[in-house]
Amino acid sequence: MIMYLLMGLTAAIVSYAATWGARVVGHRLELHLPIRSRDMHSTPVSRLGGLAIFLGVMVALVVASQSFFVKDIYRNNFSPWGVLAGAAVIVLVGVADDLLDIRWWVKLIGQSAAGLTVAIWGVQMTIVPWVPEPIYLQDGTLRIVLTAGLIVTTMNAFNFIDGLDGLAAGVAIIGGTAFFITAYWVHRNAVLLDYSDLATLITAVLVGGCLGFLPHNFFPSKIFMGDSGAMLIGLLMASAGVVSTGQITSGLYDRANGISTVIPILLPFAVLFLPLLDLGLAVVRRTARGRSPWSADRGHLHHKLLDIGYSHRTAVILMYLWTAVLSFGGLAFAVFPWHIVLAVDIFATLVMGLVTAWPYLSRGSSETTA
Repeated sequence: MIMYLLMGLTAAIVSYAATWGARVVGHRLELHLPIRSRDMHSTPVSRLGGLAIFLGVMVALVVASQSFFVKDIYRNNFSPWGVLAGAAVIVLVGVADDLLDIRWWVKLIGQSAAGLTVAIWGVQMTIVPWVPEPIYLQDGTLRIVLTAGLIVTTMNAFNFIDGLDGLAAGVAIIGGTAFFITAYWVHRNAVLLDYSDLATLITAVLVGGCLGFLPHNFFPSKIFMGDSGAMLIGLLMASAGVVSTGQITSGLYDRANGISTVIPILLPFAVLFLPLLDLGLAVVRRTARGRSPWSADRGHLHHKLLDIGYSHRTAVILMYLWTAVLSFGGLAFAVFPWHIVLAVDIFATLVMGLVTAWPYLSRGSSETTA
């Protein structure tokens, strides 16, 4: 645990310092796009934050390759470097979009290139999580295509949710922490000769990088992570999820003191539920209007919270709470009896639903009374 936390701390320190540098450079060189109608800010803000997060992640992964315990992950294993290479590709694509506002199909090609980089040289899906039995993938080409597709989908999901100050970074920190705890716990409780794990390392440095960035980005934001940062988060989250689900068939969970094999299936969906829901609703909404799924609008979940009366800061905190309920609600299945967890999760979801809708409900009640 200590080494993972040190790697996360390394990412946080580098990210914090690099974000400060990106703020200064972006402001002096005016590296920002004109304010758009859907933007929530009224003054130009640099979008180079993704570079700072990437620098924190990169430095932490390089340090990890030479550090006690975690360096075992790199032994005869090119996967960490493949994930880092894919991250570098998507950050370059994101920076180009943040500065030049490239066409959606050009960005999609770049996302596909990053996903394929990870799938070919990094990690690959070996199974498709399914109930009651997972589907095993034997064909190498199919593994690459499905892995790249998952990564591209997750990148777009986080890119779509990145619309309020501190939102994407905070969601990544909360969801990534739940992911980190699960991945670490499984390996720590299993009977193994080597407890080091790539998914645990990826989530540790991701959370660290976002922690270093968030103080600069929380409302009122001094810098944005831009597409480069949001897509980087999606790529790292998806990569960690691929590693985690691939361990179902290894017998690892059978040796981890009864931790259910449903956890690596359930948790990634719980962590990514809000970004994926927002992505799905956006695609349906835009295509129903005859527009491209990648055409921007002001109809995301966070926009709806603002529309019903929440302030900017409160809307972000509410999204944090939803992420915590879903992520740690999924994690709880690994610790407590499922029927107790299910009851608590349902109750927490109902409470959160009531809290979320309260401004709308109270306004409707006031209008009826009047």
